[in-house]
Amino acid sequence: MTQSLVWAGVAAALAILELFSGTFYLLMIALGAAAGALAAWLAFALAWQFLIAGGVGIAATVLLRRSRFGKSLHATTSSAPASLDIGQRIDVDVWDIDGHGAAHARSRYRGALWDIDYVGEGVPSAGNFRIVAIVGSRLRVGV
Repeated sequence: MTQSLVWAGVAAALAILELFSGTFYLLMIALGAAAGALAAWLAFALAWQFLIAGGVGIAATVLLRRSRFGKSLHATTSSAPASLDIGQRIDVDVWDIDGHGAAHARSRYRGALWDIDYVGEGVPSAGNFRIVAIVGSRLRVGV
């Protein structure tokens, strides 16, 4: 099998895998592999094939990231829309106070158990609290 067919096979496999990820990044790497196939077809040395494939893949990825399509792919939590859970109420039956005076609990919310951190002043008692933030899989609550 010739080197250009190997590169083309890698490019095709990456393009197929892209269909499952939906982020376009694998497609940019597939473009690099296609450039490597072209370099192999033009009888460039193997080292040059890798350099061309890597250069085209990196350049395509950078261009994607700077485009309007790439901006929506890497939105941060600060630019993401607010969670509908913020402001909702949750009942907490028991609080655990750790050695640093921070209050933690575990309570059921929307059918699942959540880890909860109290962000208000003082030591909380059992009751109803308002969700003020979600950090990872933890709810931050206040009065």
